[in-house]
Amino acid sequence: MSEGRVLRAGVFLDRDGTIAEEVGYLNDIGRFRIFEYSAQAIQRLNRAEFPVIVVTNQSGAARGFFPESLIHQVHERMKKELAAGGAHVDAIYYCPHHRDDNCDCRKPLPGMLERAVREHGISLRDSYLVGDRYDDAQMIQAAGGKGILVLTGYGRGEYQWNREKWPRQPDYVAENLSAAVDYILEEGNRRPAEMPAAPGKVRR
Repeated sequence: MSEGRVLRAGVFLDRDGTIAEEVGYLNDIGRFRIFEYSAQAIQRLNRAEFPVIVVTNQSGAARGFFPESLIHQVHERMKKELAAGGAHVDAIYYCPHHRDDNCDCRKPLPGMLERAVREHGISLRDSYLVGDRYDDAQMIQAAGGKGILVLTGYGRGEYQWNREKWPRQPDYVAENLSAAVDYILEEGNRRPAEMPAAPGKVRR
């Protein structure tokens, strides 16, 4: 980044289980289904001038379950379906690697976030990450930002069965992406003297 560049708060979104249905390894484009509220939720972030960046682990490519080209096809479909609803994402980053590949981009490692900082001038300390896995919250919290767990996808089971083991709770728990956006936009409008929402509170 050039010296003196102004950094912006951004909103990072997981893909499967957050924007779209979680179907396990998505090995056929016909199985891709965006949640009915996703376009409207993302459009609200667009109107608030948040950069919206998708970060997704796609290790199925490394495991041989599908070619990496399918990831690109799915993302093209996602962008078209969001555009039909008046929404857009500013960037999509994905990790195609297996956990044993020792990459730096597989969540919760910071590689995808660091790339967003370089390419889009994002201030991670002021940003949010919305996802259905604890790794999503952990990823942004390690960079000083706020992690929001949604109860769609794997989220409800993660929260029900594993939260007692987590060294730090998500900053917020929301029923779905739409409710997470409610929280983000309210945070943006909150006066400095007001307290943030209690960690673990579920917005419906």
